[in-house]
Amino acid sequence: MARPKRQGERRDQLVVAAQRVVAEYGLDGAKLSRIAQAAGLTPGAVLYYYPEVDALVLEAIRSSMERFHEHRARMLENLPDDPALRLMRMIENGLPTSGDDVDVQLFCQMGGAAGSNRLAATLLTSLYDRQVGLYQVLLEQGRARGIFSGGGSTLPVARNIVALEDAYGYRIVAGHHTIDREAAIELVLDYARGVTGHDLRRTVSHGAH
Repeated sequence: MARPKRQGERRDQLVVAAQRVVAEYGLDGAKLSRIAQAAGLTPGAVLYYYPEVDALVLEAIRSSMERFHEHRARMLENLPDDPALRLMRMIENGLPTSGDDVDVQLFCQMGGAAGSNRLAATLLTSLYDRQVGLYQVLLEQGRARGIFSGGGSTLPVARNIVALEDAYGYRIVAGHHTIDREAAIELVLDYARGVTGHDLRRTVSHGAH
């Protein structure tokens, strides 16, 4: 029997393989044979660790989702107590690292299936709402301290920022010829500057985590 550490490594390997398969073939195309091939294992070896392929696919999706919520929430906790800095880093980390970003490709596939796949729709809605919640907290903190201007509910602003991340993320992975990661960051920041009254000037560019 494989040792616990080895089992954990193998499960992580399978999650990454499943992410790549979903990103390329979509939810309906996430077949056992494709995941096994992507992982460099036999189908039987995959089933040893994940007897239900659907459970593996769900774990792969949840892992990608963590990057845009749980990981960003932890990132904020480790940043200085500066709402403007935190807002900029949030936006930077909400966009693809490149056109080959597997997590964002996976979400694009899920978005295409959401109209007919209730699970995809539910998971994407949940992720969207949680990201909006992170932005609302940042915006309210900035307003309360007089760093950001604006009045009324922060909900529409937070929703628009996340929607812009989603839209420009799609453009990046689709290979738009004038919208790369840096261009997308500036486009989202431009909106954020308008609604916060803060110049949100970036001094150091940080990649997504």
